[in-house]
Amino acid sequence: MLDAALEIFSTLGLHGASIDQIAERAGLSKTNLLYYFPSKDILYVAVLRRVLDVWLDPLKALDARSEPAEALRAYIRTKIALSRDEPQASRLFCLEIVQGAPLLRLELEGPLRALVETKVAVLQDWMAEGRIARHDPYHLIFSIWAITQHYADFATQVDAITGRSLSDEAFFEATVASTQRLILASLNLS
Repeated sequence: MLDAALEIFSTLGLHGASIDQIAERAGLSKTNLLYYFPSKDILYVAVLRRVLDVWLDPLKALDARSEPAEALRAYIRTKIALSRDEPQASRLFCLEIVQGAPLLRLELEGPLRALVETKVAVLQDWMAEGRIARHDPYHLIFSIWAITQHYADFATQVDAITGRSLSDEAFFEATVASTQRLILASLNLS
């Protein structure tokens, strides 16, 4: 159900999607779908929460005891792999944010903010210890998100300009390496 809803919502948005379309895609009756999710809004929020869980797991793995260059390389690689493997999730999240996050605002202000603040503290500790160059840690996180998720949210643009996509293994590896160099160089890491 959630996979079918993600596919429909990421293509048509909340307002363009219908419960009938989602039920049909899931191979269920509308009544069965509504038994589990009593409204389209409730289903939409459930899909967005699952998207957040998947997309934020790599950030959760960023650990203060890690070696910064290794941890950030792994984080960037994982985020670009998610852009390749789960582009619909990123696109749906992007649609929600662009619309002002009317149904996800509490998630953003609560659990997401708490997670980001925890990781900001990790980055600040690394900066204080001289393990990475000083930067605003929020903007560092936002920059990583922007670069890595660009390949999901704007895949059509990337393909139109380069003629390639992340499904091309060589292009994927080049994208990972370039993004890692860009971010790590700004932190005085190699």
